[in-house]
Amino acid sequence: MRETELCMYVHGKIFTSDDDLPYADTMIVENGVIQWIGQKEQAPSVNCKEVDLHGACVIPGFIDAHMHPLMLADYSRQISALPPQVHSIEELIEKIKERSQELQDGEWIEGWGYDEGKFAERRAINRYDLDRGCSEAPVSITRTCEHVRCVNSKALQLAGIHRETKNPEGGEIERDASGEPTGILKESARNLVTPWMPKEKPEDKIEKLVKLSRLLSSQGITAICDMGNLEPGDNLLIFQEAAKKGWRQKTAVYDMWEFFMDDPEFDIPKDAMDHKKQIFFAGLKIIGDGSVSGKTAWMERPYLGGKGECGMPVCTDAQVESAIKFCKEHQCQLSIHAMGTKAIKKAIDRACLEESWMSGDIPYVRIEHVTEPTGESVEKAAEKGIGIVTQPIFMYAEVESYLENLGGERMKQCYPVKDMLAQGVRICFSTDAPATSWAVPSNPFCNLKAAVTRKAYDGTDCGEEQAVDIETAVKLYTREAAKIAGFQRIGMLKKGYKADFAVLDRDIFKIPSKELDQTEVIAAYIDGTCIYCRKSLE
Repeated sequence: MRETELCMYVHGKIFTSDDDLPYADTMIVENGVIQWIGQKEQAPSVNCKEVDLHGACVIPGFIDAHMHPLMLADYSRQISALPPQVHSIEELIEKIKERSQELQDGEWIEGWGYDEGKFAERRAINRYDLDRGCSEAPVSITRTCEHVRCVNSKALQLAGIHRETKNPEGGEIERDASGEPTGILKESARNLVTPWMPKEKPEDKIEKLVKLSRLLSSQGITAICDMGNLEPGDNLLIFQEAAKKGWRQKTAVYDMWEFFMDDPEFDIPKDAMDHKKQIFFAGLKIIGDGSVSGKTAWMERPYLGGKGECGMPVCTDAQVESAIKFCKEHQCQLSIHAMGTKAIKKAIDRACLEESWMSGDIPYVRIEHVTEPTGESVEKAAEKGIGIVTQPIFMYAEVESYLENLGGERMKQCYPVKDMLAQGVRICFSTDAPATSWAVPSNPFCNLKAAVTRKAYDGTDCGEEQAVDIETAVKLYTREAAKIAGFQRIGMLKKGYKADFAVLDRDIFKIPSKELDQTEVIAAYIDGTCIYCRKSLE
């Protein structure tokens, strides 16, 4: 279907995410915009093409409000350290050996997604493991959470990291009992090796993004937030160029402030912040702490294991203050990564000292993840209209690490979605792909299943009392995601809104919740144009 055509979609089960009209069976679209929606017997008489949905379930396009598309696209060329490719450290070593046979001079071996909870050995990798795979060339394997990197001895040597090297601010070079670096670099320490790693050409990044766009389209994802790379670079221009080559998703770009805060020339043109554009600059992001699975999220209560670890703060007060100053001056949003109780409290308490500097209904501050908040932090977030962007798939996919680090009862209290909704918090869902232990981390149906069942992939109870119903889950993944990220006229199927929607192969509002992850997309539309079609509707 072309965007300029007048078309009536009939005989569907259309869930709108609009509380005023939750369900419809007919929708009229012209020039990419919904002109009318409701029941067919009440539809206006128009001379147009009809598309029979044959009773299929239709929902607004998913809006993944927190993901890292450039990293996700780049991982296609790297070793996957996750099942089904890798189940143990020994299998990972063999993958590294295989890759080493293909290396050219100056190349690195890179991998992603390792999770010690999923290794048969039930421990983290170290430099000596990676050395067994390859000692002649540098090796870097990123942990699933993206906050930890493990490198081999060659990479440590290139970066000049040795037993006398001091920890960088907001990071840790892990050391063994004798003080020797183990190869594990946590938080800001992971950046110590990036200056020596190969730099990808912009045209290669664009080509990979276009390929990724096709995957996201097949998953019914029509808009995303790019939450910045964990390395220097401005992604806005890359997405703008990718859009010319076939990147279809509407995209809100957030820049990682740590890479720009010391650049007096850094600025954002006013026209780049136009939220009506397909690609727009949305704001800045700062990292308040680390991850639960990596034991770097900044907690009040210590992790299990007997060492009294509580994680760590990552960003400095100066970084926070300069980010707030920039966002206020430019009227753009501030995103703060905060998983641990202390990090959440610090972020929300500081945000509460400000009044909103954003126009319209866009939250001036959004907090990412929010794993273990206090009741006081939740109450303050609700009162100030602070957005919370969380990921149900985390415990679903990383249950081994959560059980190991927090224990079963404490884990059940994490991500209290239902309680936050009851308090009136503005909250939405996302995946943080690829920063979770799942083979296809952007899959929205696994995420929905996690939210609705609050059970891990292996059936472990992750706090069923915090589960939400499927209608609420879809709203948080569509309407509320659009509002928190500042997308205009998407997230609902409503008159005057863009015709961004997905047609599904089953009715997700009727099937058992345990089957949600089996759902597939038949077709997906952006602005009334079909961007993916597994099965013709016409």
